[in-house]
Amino acid sequence: MAVPPEPDRNCPLCPRLVDFRENNRTSEPSWHNAPVPSFGGEDAELLVVGLAPGLRGANRTGRPFTGDAAGALLYPTLQEFGWAHGHYSENARDRFRLVGCRITNAVRCVPPRNRPVGSEIGACRPFLASELAALKKVRAIVALGTVAHSAVLDALDIRRKLFPFRHGAFHQLRESLMLADSYHCSRYNVNTGRLTEAMFRDVFAAVKARLKNSPDAG
Repeated sequence: MAVPPEPDRNCPLCPRLVDFRENNRTSEPSWHNAPVPSFGGEDAELLVVGLAPGLRGANRTGRPFTGDAAGALLYPTLQEFGWAHGHYSENARDRFRLVGCRITNAVRCVPPRNRPVGSEIGACRPFLASELAALKKVRAIVALGTVAHSAVLDALDIRRKLFPFRHGAFHQLRESLMLADSYHCSRYNVNTGRLTEAMFRDVFAAVKARLKNSPDAG
């Protein structure tokens, strides 16, 4: 089963996001200004799920977590543990590649003030659900923040109360699928000390170790 199509460039599902997108297209016509597609191959063992594209990050460059402070922490961390290769230059035209990893967002379009509302998260849920169903080799999901965590559970039709979000927590959703929680690697969280580079690194180190030691490690 192939990964389903991404949202259309002019996806009409969320009126507020459509208006914001059109305004951005007028003010910054050279930017991507459209739903941001997932990044990484269909053979991924790890899926990283973020919140939504950043205005001057993925919304500008067209690649998740590319061009902003969040990507400057995420991509070197993935590279450290063998899930990425190349030189990350904050430019989607670089030759940086993911290895056994895929990145997506709970909401594909940039929201005003980086805050999607519930109806927008719900409207994008089918894309995440279809992706999760299609990526047959995924054994671990890292949710960056509570919205991403809840979006994953909703997409898998799992009750949220069974697996509450907590930074550093691991949840065994199915026999061969685990969910790991991390605070989002946003500039705000890092600058306020809510998330340190060491805390973030520890989550991915633990994911790597668990995958390596799992019975179906191959």
